[in-house]
Amino acid sequence: MKIQANQLSSYLRKGLLPCYLVTGDEPLLVAEALDDIRSAAREAGFTSRDRHVATGGFDWSRLREAGASLSLFAEKRIIELALPTGKPGVEGSAAITDLVGNLHEDILLIVTGPRLDKSGQNAKWAKALEKAGAFLPIWPVDARELPGWIAKRMQAAGLVPDREAVALIADRVEGNLLAASQEIEKLRLVLGEGPVSAADVLAGVADSSRFDVFKLTDAALSGETARALRILGGLRAEGVTPVLVVWSLLRDVRSLARLGEAVRNRQDPGAAMQKAGIWRARQGLFRSAISRHSYASAYRLLKLLGEADARAKGQAPGDPWEQLVNVVICLSGSVRRRAA
Repeated sequence: MKIQANQLSSYLRKGLLPCYLVTGDEPLLVAEALDDIRSAAREAGFTSRDRHVATGGFDWSRLREAGASLSLFAEKRIIELALPTGKPGVEGSAAITDLVGNLHEDILLIVTGPRLDKSGQNAKWAKALEKAGAFLPIWPVDARELPGWIAKRMQAAGLVPDREAVALIADRVEGNLLAASQEIEKLRLVLGEGPVSAADVLAGVADSSRFDVFKLTDAALSGETARALRILGGLRAEGVTPVLVVWSLLRDVRSLARLGEAVRNRQDPGAAMQKAGIWRARQGLFRSAISRHSYASAYRLLKLLGEADARAKGQAPGDPWEQLVNVVICLSGSVRRRAA
């Protein structure tokens, strides 16, 4: 079945489905939906989790083996499959379809990826997941909906904002929901529950660190390597979790990959950016990045971010910050000039 994000909680209260396909380009909303599913799974007795990231060269036999492997102690397991590009290919499509068709009751399958276009939604593997379980597309919050989203988020945190406070936060974050969530959490910690005015928000902005997560991608997209690395170093020094940095970068790199594909197909970049939901204030940054990056280089960045995410979550060896340094250098650098 196909369900909307605001319906997920009510469906989970009724019980878990065998599998879920969660897609979207809003890292915060996707992560929260996944957390809700995992929480419901833990309550249902699923005590372990196997995670696979299908980057280039992924061995699909690993997914088949994970689905066929049952614990001697009847342990319920979650199998998560991340598709950074949303395109598993012929072999991956067959592996996912076969796994869905032979799911054991002690296995919960969760597949995640970026927003799927019409052809992606109609692919055999996606249809198999939707038919056996649920397809949960996470849609972006547009400019008109953003103030309402922020107001509800603040109220859920125990804050009572006036209209000017909400408008100021919306203007500051420019559609970045992760940044909005961080601003709200910061206000809650500083002010406690209760009223919030525009003056309170301005004071928080003045006192906030200049090393904000959402500024990192802007610096990298614009080609400011030194500044981007300084911001990244500041985030690390402040104790920001690398998972948040990965989420912030993933959203823009996915958009860059789609734009690179559009340029490769001789589509108008401006129309492609509008279709991708890129805010007008940030389109100059993406034009700068498109001039330096191809679809292939954006795909390589997605692979690096997948590896950084695995490191950040303890699912792969290595320092995630080192990998993020590589991502920032590659994203802010000029791949086209180096290739010339």
